[in-house]
Amino acid sequence: MAKITPLFSLKNLLVVSLALNVSLIWRAMHESEKCNFDSSFSLQQQRRSVMAGCVLKEKEHVSERTHLSLSSSPSPSPSSSLTSTDIQSQDGGERIINVDHGDPTMYEKYWQKAGDKTTIVIPGWQSLSYFSDVRNLCWFLEPEFAKEVVRLHKVVGNAITENHHIVVGTGSTQLFQAALYALSSQDASEPISSYPSITDCVKSRLYKWAGDAKRFNKDGPYIELVTSPNNPDGSVRQSVVNRSGGILVHDLAYYWPQYTSITYPADHDLMLFTVSKSTGHAGTRIGWALVKDMEVAKKMTKYIELNTIGVSKDSQLRAAKVLKVVSDSCKPSGSEDECFFEFTNHQMSTRWKQLRMAVQKSGLFSVPELPSQFCTFLGRAFEPQPAFAWLKCEQEIEDCESFLKGNKILTRSGKHFGFSPKYVRISMLDRDENYNLFVQRLSKILS
Repeated sequence: MAKITPLFSLKNLLVVSLALNVSLIWRAMHESEKCNFDSSFSLQQQRRSVMAGCVLKEKEHVSERTHLSLSSSPSPSPSSSLTSTDIQSQDGGERIINVDHGDPTMYEKYWQKAGDKTTIVIPGWQSLSYFSDVRNLCWFLEPEFAKEVVRLHKVVGNAITENHHIVVGTGSTQLFQAALYALSSQDASEPISSYPSITDCVKSRLYKWAGDAKRFNKDGPYIELVTSPNNPDGSVRQSVVNRSGGILVHDLAYYWPQYTSITYPADHDLMLFTVSKSTGHAGTRIGWALVKDMEVAKKMTKYIELNTIGVSKDSQLRAAKVLKVVSDSCKPSGSEDECFFEFTNHQMSTRWKQLRMAVQKSGLFSVPELPSQFCTFLGRAFEPQPAFAWLKCEQEIEDCESFLKGNKILTRSGKHFGFSPKYVRISMLDRDENYNLFVQRLSKILS
C-alpha cells in the first residue's frame, strides 16, 4: 500500500481532503508509530494498550504486535454506568488513552435507548439481484434509502434535494473517488489538480496534487474541495479559488446540528454526506452525494459500478431504517423519543464544556474559540462543537503529540494536516468512559 499522507488541512484543498476519519484506513502504516512506545513499558502495561487499539501477543513472540481491536474502550452493556471515581480507581494513570481516531461510539448511548426501533429483518431471498431500481440513474440505489435521505434533509433543513440526483456510495472514500473520476476530463492535456493521497493510491493520470487552494494560481481546470465545517478545527469554510475552469465539491459531512448551527439549506452542485458522521453508524459504510448535473451523476454511478458493482443493499436498508428513526424522533408534532439531534447536541455540548474546563485547569493547552450562530433547526444559537478538537500545546512544548504520548494519550499531530506540530487533533466521539478519563488526565497535566 502506498504511504498515505495526511488527508486534512486547515485550508481548502485542490482536491481532495477526505471527510471521514482516515485513521481507520491508514492505521496499517501509522499504527506502528503509535504502538512503538518506549521499551521501558512493561508487558503488563502493553497489554493494557488494547484499550487504545494496540496489543502485544502473549506466548512465544512477545515482540510481535497484532491488532485485536480498533476500539479504544470495550463496548459497555446498555445498563453499565461508571462514575468518575470508578474510572479513576480503575485507571491509576496507567491506561493508554486513544483519542487519535474518530470511531463514533459516543452514539451508542442514544441507539441503546432506542432499543429495537432500528432493527430490521432481511429474508434470505431478498436483495439477491445487483439491481435496485433500473429506472433510476443510480441503478443500485435502494428506493427506501433515497426516500429517507430526502426526508432527513427536509426535516433538518441542511440541504436542498430538489433538482439533485442521489448517488449512494460505500462511505466517503468511494464517493470522493467517484467525484474525481466524474469531474476529471478524460482527454485533458495534463492531469487535473488533485490531492496526493488519492493520486498515490489510485495512481490515476486524470488528476494530481496542486497544493493549498489559497496559493493556487495556475490556468486550466481544477477541482476545489470545500470542507465545511472543516476537519480538524470545525470552522465554516467557503471557496477561496476565484479562477475560471474550476469545479467545486462541497464536503458537508459535519453539517449536522449536533456539531454546528444549521444556518441555511445548502444548494451546491455536488454535496457529500455520510451516515457515519450524521448518525454514528460508521460500520454501515454508507454515504451519499447530491448531484445537480445528470452527466456527473451518471459518471459517478459508472465509477462505482466499475469499482464495486454497486453498493450493499443490506447496508442501505439498515441506513434507511436508521434515518427514518432519526426523522421520526424530530417530528414537529412530537415523539415519545427525544429528538436525536437534541440528544447528541447536548452530548457534544457537555463534552466541549468538560474539555474547556480541563484546558483551563491545566494551563498548558488551548482550543479555538468559534463564534456562535443561530441554528434554524434547534431554534437557538450555540458555538460550534466539532467532532474533533484542535488542541494547541502552549509554552515551550514544540511537539504536542509526543508530549501527550508521554502522558499516555494518543493523538494526531498537526503536521499530518499541514500545520505546526504544536497542534494535535483529538476525537470527541469516544465512549463516555474513555472520554471522561481523557479530560481528567489532561486537567492534571499542569504547567
